[in-house]
Amino acid sequence: MRYLQYLSLRRSLLGSNAKNIQADIRNIVQNSSYAAKQKTASSIYRTMNIFDRKTKMIQRERAACNEEYHLSEYVKEEIGWRTADKIFDIKRTFKNAVELGASRGYVSRHFLPDSVEKVTLCDTSRTHLDKAIVGEGVQYEKMIMDEENFELPDDSVDLLVSSLTFHWVNDLPGLFDRIMKCLKPDGVLLACTFGGDTLMELRQALQLSDLERRGGVSPHVSPFTRPTDIGGLLNAAGFTLQTVDIDKMTIWYPSAFELMRDLRLAGENNAAHNRSGHLPRDVQFAAAAIYDQMYGKDFPERGSRGVPATFEIINFVGWKPDPSQPAPIQRGSGQVSLKDLHKIDEILQKTTTIKVDDDDNK
Repeated sequence: MRYLQYLSLRRSLLGSNAKNIQADIRNIVQNSSYAAKQKTASSIYRTMNIFDRKTKMIQRERAACNEEYHLSEYVKEEIGWRTADKIFDIKRTFKNAVELGASRGYVSRHFLPDSVEKVTLCDTSRTHLDKAIVGEGVQYEKMIMDEENFELPDDSVDLLVSSLTFHWVNDLPGLFDRIMKCLKPDGVLLACTFGGDTLMELRQALQLSDLERRGGVSPHVSPFTRPTDIGGLLNAAGFTLQTVDIDKMTIWYPSAFELMRDLRLAGENNAAHNRSGHLPRDVQFAAAAIYDQMYGKDFPERGSRGVPATFEIINFVGWKPDPSQPAPIQRGSGQVSLKDLHKIDEILQKTTTIKVDDDDNK
């Protein structure tokens, strides 16, 4: 394309000044280079329409209105605290923070004025936001907003945090691009989401029970993303100083029925487009029996038996680029070759003098 533009320009300006031709060609090259740098996650990754967002909003609002909702908050409360604890490790006071998919403020409730001055809680459920808790002394604002299509002013947010929300988003590439756009330079995204091994025991039990009772498999557990996908999205969206790590929680239940009840109470039931409209009773009983047979364990000290449920948590951090951030030294500036590693003792014995300026003495 660039070569064709060059030929066209050359033919159209054949009798013009050579300096003008060179200047125009230089502008074409610069504009092409600039366009190439404007890569986004949406230009690299394809959007997948997996989840019914309207159904998920209804499920969340129904769960928020349930008087027994507090009985199913234990996972969100624990992960919310862990996410907030990571923010405390950043020695900075964020003046304008956003908790996306805040629900009842599982992260914001742990904020301190020393770390966050103001936070905006965004969620699709008004009932959840009305009952959301924010740390004492922290200014706050609550907004009804869909995390998949949120709109915030450009370069306006110091910190965007989210806990266990992104696993219901269809347009993850677009979400990461919008987050990058709304963050200030040197702003940070700190979030977590469920990973692919989440509820693997329940998934396998339901698949086997479907095969036994129906002769086929239906998707009863929603799909989850993988850590490699999160890292790729962070990189494609332009984040720097990226960190991705994985935590795993194992929670024990009396049976599969208690697990499925708590998932429904928390508004985390299946919302995929290809989900089965109804889970037959015989499939439920068969799945519970298979679950117990494959993963059940006796606890003699308690006189009980239980089944485990695995929750894989993908934690990730990304910073918007800024000149003040640490950067690798210039290529070729190293003083020691890797080929000389066997001489490390000789290298360490050499002494050099380093000048210390006033900034180093502070």
